[in-house]
Amino acid sequence: MLSHLCAASPALYLLLTAMAHVAGQEDREKTTALKDLLSRIDLDELMKKDEPPFTFPKTLEEFEYAFNEYGQLRHTKTGEPFIFNAREDLHRWNQKRYEALGEIITQYVYELLEKKCNMTKAILPVDVSGDEPTSFIYLSPNALSNPSKLLVLIQGSGVVRAGQWARRLIINQDLDSGTQIPFITRAMEEGYSVMVLNPNENYLEVEKPSPALPGLTDPSDEPAEKRERKDDKEGKKRREFYEKYRNPQKETETERIPIRENGSSEEHVLYVWDHFVSKAKAKNVFIMAHSYGGLSFVELMNHRELQVKNKVCAVALTDSAHNIWLQETSKSTQDWMQQHCCNWVSSPEPLDTPLDSMLPDCPRVSAGTERHELTSWMSFNSIFRFFSEVLEAKEDEEAEETSNIVTTRSSSLKNKHQDL
Repeated sequence: MLSHLCAASPALYLLLTAMAHVAGQEDREKTTALKDLLSRIDLDELMKKDEPPFTFPKTLEEFEYAFNEYGQLRHTKTGEPFIFNAREDLHRWNQKRYEALGEIITQYVYELLEKKCNMTKAILPVDVSGDEPTSFIYLSPNALSNPSKLLVLIQGSGVVRAGQWARRLIINQDLDSGTQIPFITRAMEEGYSVMVLNPNENYLEVEKPSPALPGLTDPSDEPAEKRERKDDKEGKKRREFYEKYRNPQKETETERIPIRENGSSEEHVLYVWDHFVSKAKAKNVFIMAHSYGGLSFVELMNHRELQVKNKVCAVALTDSAHNIWLQETSKSTQDWMQQHCCNWVSSPEPLDTPLDSMLPDCPRVSAGTERHELTSWMSFNSIFRFFSEVLEAKEDEEAEETSNIVTTRSSSLKNKHQDL
């Protein structure tokens, strides 16, 4: 039909073509305008406005969760494991809920350290004054006085605090795999004293003072009473706008005040070494460090190399984050680590399978798992066997040296007697 119209009237054909072109151009302009409008909409902000309040339970009982006889976190009514997505399409709210539960878990682990393991807090800094921010570590009753063996536990980075390896494992798996409790209990049974470090407790978080609202400068020519009414009205409008659109959940803005000489994991480990480990009477010190804790240990060696070499028998690392090149570790430290350290890393290979070392620092073996957070728990028995073998070898060497000294003295006395 169009061909007939075109043949009958070329002008009509040109008109239809022009109309189609205009219509297409209008559609494109509308599409562009719609895209521009959508780009101006903050979807995150829209979602925040529909979120429930960030008000969560303060105890496990209020959360309706409890640890069963196997150390697994279960709902008290349904018996189900913890569910992260309690509300669909509300990821931020679910995350806040998870974090609130995590804070309760932290306090729960502290209670286990104190009641089950009979450990006590030591406040840091040791010379705290006034109301300055503080941190703490946990010590077994004989941590400083045991003349034989001391085990020092250093966790990785993140939200975990003293006594924890991984919050995720505590919540989703069990207490044994996610906490340091099994290591502490086993160590005490084998005659170790124990120090539990707290390298992520680095600052005190306080509420940030409200910033001055812009545009509220006082015109000098206005009466004071009128100026006050105007300021109150404009200030209220700005506060309402801020609360509604910029911070719909009214989350408290905070700032961090660092803890003196404990403002980072590296500072914390060095401080605890200087004020606790170096002063302990234990003849044989053993260190276990996970992930970033391994990096902090290497930094300790960079600053206290001779002290560490004289006091530490062996170091067990699990998926350590250290890097001897980036940390500019000395050749003598690397040689010492080759002889006294072992790193259990995430790998598909069976447990304790030797692996190629990428750097010339310490031997690497498989932890028997590909999950980073599980490397400490999966290496549990291997680590204590490693410590026992190192200590046995050291004692045999000392016994042999003592025997040689006695033999030498005996021969010397015999020769003197023959001379007489």
